[in-house]
Amino acid sequence: MQTLFSGDWLLWYMPITGVEVFWPGLVVLGFAVGIIGGFLGIGGAWMITPGLNILGFPMPFAIGTDMAHIAGKSIISSVRHARFGNVDAKLATFLLIGSLPGIELGAQTVMTLERAGIVESVLHALYIGILALITLVVFWDRQRFFSLRNGISLRGLVYKVHLVPMARFHRAEMFCSVWVPVCAGLATGYLSGLLGIGGGILRLPVLLYLFGCATHVAVGTDLFCVLVTSLYATFSYTAKGRIELAGVFFLLSGAAVGAQIGAVATKYVRGYGIRRVFGLSVLSLLCSVLLAHFGMSLTAVSLVFLSTGGLAVYIVCALVRGARKEAYVQEGFPAGGPDAQGQPKATDEEV
Repeated sequence: MQTLFSGDWLLWYMPITGVEVFWPGLVVLGFAVGIIGGFLGIGGAWMITPGLNILGFPMPFAIGTDMAHIAGKSIISSVRHARFGNVDAKLATFLLIGSLPGIELGAQTVMTLERAGIVESVLHALYIGILALITLVVFWDRQRFFSLRNGISLRGLVYKVHLVPMARFHRAEMFCSVWVPVCAGLATGYLSGLLGIGGGILRLPVLLYLFGCATHVAVGTDLFCVLVTSLYATFSYTAKGRIELAGVFFLLSGAAVGAQIGAVATKYVRGYGIRRVFGLSVLSLLCSVLLAHFGMSLTAVSLVFLSTGGLAVYIVCALVRGARKEAYVQEGFPAGGPDAQGQPKATDEEV
């Protein structure tokens, strides 16, 4: 691996793709998306892939390199979440049993639509519809959204499925038929393979709103699933020679730090705060897709970068506030910390 200075040491030659790339951009991009991925439990393919393409990677190499980067980052985030007790490995296993064949079915559907000549129009409409639905679920009254007549909810119907075998998922505090997570994994895996996006952005709402998992457990469990699926994708793209190892190195050098920051930040942010950040990330993606649809590609890509940076800054600020509050409490002060005269501040509840 050699650097081609060419008058600018900030450019690094990528030997497999044969292009020169602004390497600090890779590090910063990996760092920002690492924070968001560790915080939300998603891979962030929708942020990294267009970023790599802008920095000079051909699209097939952008996708393959992104998958390898997500696999490495997910290992770091999953280990951190596992230490916090946020991963239900048993639930993740049944989700993956459905997800892996679902991804293959989705890919086969894409091939069928391509042969019919309608792949672009169908997938574009489906992509926008799913993103709009997820955004609505996150920001609207989720109890009303999932309620049916006579006080019955979709979540309640999920737990009324009694097909054997039944299983108890202790971390997620669930007791249901194993066919429920298997079918959920099949559905989200199918959509993931169909739309060409990571499964995390689809699986996380299912864990939160249909299964009723605690937000932190949903994030940790989803990250474990992302780890397995991204490893599978990495193996596939490696076999096809579509992974730039130098790019993976630079992305992971930033993501290794960012992923741990994002995972630790979940300790200091309440469940609703995590859901709100997730909703904002999906909303920004929806807006960028709509902008691209109307021919404003540059504006769409700029929105992706601005939203990625903005969300990363928000998460870091939340981590700093939470850590300071924890330090004040350990020193015997109220959560607000001492005021300028050295006297304890009034807490929010006292104001």
